[in-house]
Amino acid sequence: MPASLAAVKHKIDSTKSTRQITSAMQMVSTAKLNQIQHHTQTYEVYAEKVKQMLSDLVKSHSATSAASQDDVYAALFKKRAVKKTGVLVITSDRGLVGSYNSNIIKQTLDMMAKHNLDKDNTVFLTVGKTGTEFFKKRGMNVVYEYSGVSDVPTYREVHSIVKTAVQMYSDQVFDEMYMVYSHYVNRIISNVIVHDVLPITEKSLLNDENEAQENTELNNSDVSTAHVSVEYEFEPSDTEIISALVAQYAESLIYGAILDAKTSEHSSSANAMRSATDNADDIISTLELQYNRARQAAITTEITEITGGMTAQE
Repeated sequence: MPASLAAVKHKIDSTKSTRQITSAMQMVSTAKLNQIQHHTQTYEVYAEKVKQMLSDLVKSHSATSAASQDDVYAALFKKRAVKKTGVLVITSDRGLVGSYNSNIIKQTLDMMAKHNLDKDNTVFLTVGKTGTEFFKKRGMNVVYEYSGVSDVPTYREVHSIVKTAVQMYSDQVFDEMYMVYSHYVNRIISNVIVHDVLPITEKSLLNDENEAQENTELNNSDVSTAHVSVEYEFEPSDTEIISALVAQYAESLIYGAILDAKTSEHSSSANAMRSATDNADDIISTLELQYNRARQAAITTEITEITGGMTAQE
C-alpha cells in the first residue's frame, strides 16, 4: 500500500476511535442529565413553596418585625451601604462542555462592567475549577472556592457552600451578593442568569413569585387557575418562623442554582459530544472518499503500467 494510502487509512481508524469515545461520553452525559432532572424537579417544588410563603408574609408586612431583630438570618433582609460585592460563580470542574464555561465567565465580566465592579471592590466565591482558575489568574480576590461537585449534588454535599455564603454576608465580608450560573431551559437551550441574592428584597421575592406563577400558567394553559390568598397562624411566634423561613429561602436559592447549573452542564456536555460525534462522521466520510479515490487511482496506474509492459513486449 502506498504511503499516502496508509496515512489516510490511519486517519480513518484514528477518527473512528475518537467517534466511539465521544459517542460513549454523549450517552453517559445523557444518562446523568436524565438522573439529575428528576432530582431538580422534585427540589423545585419545595423551593417554590418556600418562596410563596415568604412572599405572602412580605406582602402582609409581617417580615418587618423579623428584619428588626438581631437574628443572623433576619439580618439577610437588611440593606446596608455597599463597600464590597460578593459574586458567586458556578462553573464546571472539567472541559468538554462546549461553550458552557465561556458563556458564564463572559456574563460575569459583563455584569462587573455594568455595576462598576473590579478586583478592589469585589470578592469571588467560586464553585468549579474553571471559574476558580480564571479569576485567580486575573488577580481577583477569591475568598472561597469549591470543586468536586458530584453529578447529582445533594444538599448535604454542598451544605458548606450554602452556609459559607450566608455567613460571609452576615459577617459583612461583602454587603451584597450576585450569583452567576447557567440555567437549564431544555436539552438544546441554556441561558446564563445573573441573580441578586443578598440582601433579600421585597422586589426580588415578588419577581420570583410572578415568574413562578407565569411558568405555572404556561404549563397549565388549559386549566383555569387563580391565586389564592393565604392566612397563617404562627407557633411559636411570627418572628421565629419568618427568621427560619428567610434562612431556608436564601439557602434554597443557592442550592437550587447549583442543581440548575449541574443540569445545564450535563446538557452542554451531551450536546458537545453529539456535535463531536457528528463531526467525526463527516471527517470519516471525507477521508473514506479520499481513500477510495486514491486507491482507484493507484489501481488505474498499475493497470496502465501492466498494459504498457505487455505492449512493449509485443
